[in-house]
Amino acid sequence: MLVRERMSCNPATITPDTPITDALRLMRDRQVRRLPVLDQEGNLIGIVSEKDLLYASPSPATSLSIYEMHYLLSRLRIQELMTTDVITVTPDTLLEEAARIMVDHKIGGLPVTEGRKLLGIITQTDIFEVLLEQFGARQKGLRLTLEIPERKGEMARITTAIAQLGGDILALGTFLGDDPTTALVTIKVEDVPAEALTAAMRDLGLQIRDIRET
Repeated sequence: MLVRERMSCNPATITPDTPITDALRLMRDRQVRRLPVLDQEGNLIGIVSEKDLLYASPSPATSLSIYEMHYLLSRLRIQELMTTDVITVTPDTLLEEAARIMVDHKIGGLPVTEGRKLLGIITQTDIFEVLLEQFGARQKGLRLTLEIPERKGEMARITTAIAQLGGDILALGTFLGDDPTTALVTIKVEDVPAEALTAAMRDLGLQIRDIRET
């Protein structure tokens, strides 16, 4: 799956001379936590997060009056707060690569660009939506987690056994095991009784970590 398939197109944007108060209002109206900053030609030149704006706001413990606070905030422009060294991805970036970049750099979103032109934005929420799909979280079924040996053919044995029981696999994911010789597999299936599925997996010599209706 590519970023272009999950990114939000036409995201809310601001310019360098946007007042901080307008940027905060836009974030609240659009329910977003970051805003790309574009120049007059529409080129991406920065990004600002909700945290950046809130940190720049006066503390509630300040001795300033509400009028003084409003005056100071109205004079503060985005160009004084924005991050100019923006980490971006392209529409053809793999979704898992975008997720890795977010985790490695501890950021919650990435502008999607071609050259300097902004095409969209991909965020943690978009990644979480994919995770929900991968686990079949919005579908009812039997969720099974197995510990399997790291060797060829194990997945074929498991899926064949489920098919022989008349089951339909809704979702499947593989994860690192406790050591290099094992892996964890999470499968969501329907049309198979829990007892029959449990017995079939034990007949294959596999360890069941968890099984539940969801």
